[in-house]
Amino acid sequence: MHDMKERIDLGKFTEDGLERMLSSVSLVEDSGARIDCISAVFSGISYNESTLAGSADTPEIFVVNLAALDCFTFIDYVEAMRKSGDFSEFKESLLTVRYRAGEISYQNRKHFFTDWINYNSASVVDCTELLGQGRAVCAEKILNNKDDGSLYLQGVPCVQRDVVYIPSKDIDKTVLQSLRTGDYIGVYSELPGLDVSHVGIFIKNGEASYLRHASRRQGKVIDEDFMSYIKNTPGIVVLRPEGE
Repeated sequence: MHDMKERIDLGKFTEDGLERMLSSVSLVEDSGARIDCISAVFSGISYNESTLAGSADTPEIFVVNLAALDCFTFIDYVEAMRKSGDFSEFKESLLTVRYRAGEISYQNRKHFFTDWINYNSASVVDCTELLGQGRAVCAEKILNNKDDGSLYLQGVPCVQRDVVYIPSKDIDKTVLQSLRTGDYIGVYSELPGLDVSHVGIFIKNGEASYLRHASRRQGKVIDEDFMSYIKNTPGIVVLRPEGE
């Protein structure tokens, strides 16, 4: 591992237990099924929105906190574990999932969901437009830039980006059937400067479909009926895992 400051809290897990889980799950060939298996072990873990360490004024520390999650660190850990066969590989994968070029700094952290396709394109693909079947909408955004010209995140450059989403009113049975277990779902934000307001994982179980996510409202990682949750949002961005 690189010579760096790190802070590790495994919560209810042990390193040996994670080693066994990662070794077992790495044998699952389908990426979506692997994500389902991995994300399920986080069920019930507490929600906390400030678990990472670093800001524009304080040096970034490499954090692994499995004791408490926000919606984004939840998918961070799941995606890193998807590509790992042991705990050491997990930490290495987390570097590239969380940071541009795997370089630890607050500025290099992937603060926005669509950073995953702009700086991590070998691992996920944006399939929103394909799934939208002509109903997807493209919004021009200047990420990190609020309506009044101030910033959401100090010390992080603004970036112009087109964000494609499927409006919730257009998410019908056909779109639902096109979604796959393991798809990463971003809840589109209509606010200037933001691409999404929340993220989770699409899970299909027979005829039922769920959003598995770290819920602020429920205070933990839960599964919620997908359509019931999404119908009260502006729409979704869908990133699909690729490769191993």
